[in-house]
Amino acid sequence: MPRRMLMPHKSVFSHSRPPKWLNGPFTMNSAKGGYRVFSANSSPACVELAKRITERLGIELGKAVVYQETNGETRVEIQESVRGQDIFIIQTIPRDVNTSVMELLIMTYALRTSCAKNIIGVIPYFPYSKQSKMRKRGSIVCKLLASMLSNAGLTHIITMDLHQKEIQGFFNFPVDNLRASPFLLQYIQEEIQDYRNAVIVAKSPDAAKRAQSYAERLRLGLAVIHGEAQCAEHDMADGRHSPPTVKNTTVHPGLEIPCKRQPLYPGIELPMMMAKEKPPISVVGDVGGRIAIIVDDIIDEVESFVAAAEILKERGAYKIFVMATHGILSADAPNLIEDSAIDEVVVTNTVPHEVQKLQCSKIKTVDISLILSEAIRRIHNGESMSYLFRNIAMDD
Repeated sequence: MPRRMLMPHKSVFSHSRPPKWLNGPFTMNSAKGGYRVFSANSSPACVELAKRITERLGIELGKAVVYQETNGETRVEIQESVRGQDIFIIQTIPRDVNTSVMELLIMTYALRTSCAKNIIGVIPYFPYSKQSKMRKRGSIVCKLLASMLSNAGLTHIITMDLHQKEIQGFFNFPVDNLRASPFLLQYIQEEIQDYRNAVIVAKSPDAAKRAQSYAERLRLGLAVIHGEAQCAEHDMADGRHSPPTVKNTTVHPGLEIPCKRQPLYPGIELPMMMAKEKPPISVVGDVGGRIAIIVDDIIDEVESFVAAAEILKERGAYKIFVMATHGILSADAPNLIEDSAIDEVVVTNTVPHEVQKLQCSKIKTVDISLILSEAIRRIHNGESMSYLFRNIAMDD
């Protein structure tokens, strides 16, 4: 009997019109392999920065809801598909720092469980960056936050002007530390009249390298204020006090316990460290009849800036500007600035400060959304980031 050839059955997928169930949610996402930008909180400043970035990129802001429940817990709902896409989370840090950190962590984890391909945190001001060194029996909180972000699912971070560049070593994924100085330099050249008669001022020797960078780029003179009253950060950053220092207390006569310093080894004693003594405040450099421009990375509590402005005014400076990347301006900073010898405080929009601007007319804002949007575009397209770091030295 001749063997019959089995003809394959006509597949249901060979119809000219696909079945109805393929037209539903099972169709391939046309945006697969693309990218989306989300705002990690609903504060006006964060949403505004995210919208500026998306407008420059020519895309829409991602749909997500971030809110606080009545019991104080943070809830995040992603309202669109992110499968297989590069996701960029914009998170500015308002005064409620811990809530912002939780919003970022929860949104990152929500995107991770929604099968996003890469999750990049765009955090212009990285919180807890001042707690990046060991202080006595404290902890390096910045390292803890880096570990939490990594465990939540972040694969990359874009930030700006880290307080200490060594913070990049806390992460086990890439960190792009952008610079705001080109925007601040442009502001000086375009908005400060007669800036050629200015001098760049470091309010402490610690800020001298940053001030020198500005002075060399603008071809201006440099001045350094030395002998400020408060303790510098490095005075108590390295090492621990062990055993703890003993406070002077009143002891009842007859109960004194003789205290003898025990040597490390018999016959060997460690030399005692001499106590530091701050010299009188002085200005190294000529500021008489000049415009003084104080530069720093963060302006938070402004007492030191106000004191520096008074010294510069006494030395003959007729106009005083303060330039900083991150304008945290906490506590009573706006009122202190308004009543001080400072003529203008210029900061970027890395940190929300709309309320402070309402309290003080001297605060001006420089927009840095351009460099953030360009960084997002280059990372998504796999392009080199070196263009954003051109002419930037190790000390900048």
